[in-house]
Amino acid sequence: MMEAFSSQTQDNNFYSGSYLSAVMSLLKLISLTLIGLLLAHPKTQIVPRSTFKLLSKLVFSLFLPCTIFVHFGESITAKNFIQWWFIPVNVIISTIVGCLLGFLVAKICRPPPEFVRFTVIVTAFGNTGNLPLAIVGSVCHSNDNPFGEDCQRTGVAYVSYSQWVAVLLVYTLVYHMMEPPVEYYDVVEEDVEIVEQVATNDLSRPLLVEAEWPGMEDKETEHCKTPFIARVFNSVSSISEGSIPDSEMLEEGGPPSPKSIRCLAQPPVVKKIKRVAQQTPLSHILQPPTIATLLAFVIGMISPIKALIYGNDAPLAFITDSLEIVAGAMVPSVMLVLGGMLAEGPNESSLGRRTTVGIIVARLLVLPLFGIGVVFLADKMNFLIDGDQMYRFVLLLQYTTPSAILFGAIASLRGYAVSEASALLFWQHVFAIFSLSLYMIVYFKLLISYI
Repeated sequence: MMEAFSSQTQDNNFYSGSYLSAVMSLLKLISLTLIGLLLAHPKTQIVPRSTFKLLSKLVFSLFLPCTIFVHFGESITAKNFIQWWFIPVNVIISTIVGCLLGFLVAKICRPPPEFVRFTVIVTAFGNTGNLPLAIVGSVCHSNDNPFGEDCQRTGVAYVSYSQWVAVLLVYTLVYHMMEPPVEYYDVVEEDVEIVEQVATNDLSRPLLVEAEWPGMEDKETEHCKTPFIARVFNSVSSISEGSIPDSEMLEEGGPPSPKSIRCLAQPPVVKKIKRVAQQTPLSHILQPPTIATLLAFVIGMISPIKALIYGNDAPLAFITDSLEIVAGAMVPSVMLVLGGMLAEGPNESSLGRRTTVGIIVARLLVLPLFGIGVVFLADKMNFLIDGDQMYRFVLLLQYTTPSAILFGAIASLRGYAVSEASALLFWQHVFAIFSLSLYMIVYFKLLISYI
């Protein structure tokens, strides 16, 4: 009986300690954010905005790539590449479920017509990079975390593995969904344009725009601020069947070339899709974090090269040790930049209070419930790694984080919903303090029950 009582007491201490670890992990991140907010607040202005912009560039170009290279490269193997297949699939599932929730929010809350697409996509796409890495780093910082000694390495590896599909979604789905609506872009009256475009040009560039995509102003293209897709698919004169020469005209000029035959075989819709694909900025995918992921993947998959770089006895271990020291600055820097972003406060928004609340509730409270169901179902179907609780924790986080800060950069790049994105991201991150605290405790309770 005494042994049973002692065992029960140890279990209770373990559970209470794990719940406390979940709360303490968030309190660490909140403390760092408050420090950043205090340093950047307009009334104190201890650190100027330019310093926070420089810090965000260091995170993007140095700290984050080092973190990914050190931990992802050490963990990835040919076997893990196959075992981890559900991580990118889960990103796609969470985006689809988020789109459906965003559509319901748009139907129920009835935002202004020009912001319907914005409502859908901002509800669907969450922060799958910096914030999950910061949460994992904070959780694993404690020695008594419930995920074991390899908590940091495996957690960062799982988050990094989801980045490639998230980046593809950003530069395809999110980029085109954030296209200015053609009805509210075109000139309404002679020499009178919609106010949205003028406001975008006059709006000072906030830290929000630089937080996850430094130097985005260099990525502007000819059509990035125009409703290019709508104009392509609505146009008749530029890409129409009438513009394709018929076979008789080709015969008079000589035998048709293979290129002419191929052109005749292509329907107008195919041509329009090709034009849209040409304007999709896939060339921007190769950013420092993506390059670090690819480099770590290649080295990690080739055992002889991996043995030279990773491991305590590796001849080039001093390189990874040096990068690991630099990577240690990633979590505090991310949270300080987030605090600096929140110090600027929300911009004025035309989205409407009801829609703003609807998006926050759908993204931060409802979507995580679907995430629990998806991960539980995937576990029952044996899609997940048996006994790996960090694997499940990262999958659940993909449903729990607020909308990606990258929306601020995309909105500015596309000249669409700039103020609305800034205001919504501000309020989402404020309320995420409470929603993340709630769901972290729920996740720890669910995951510990499996241990």
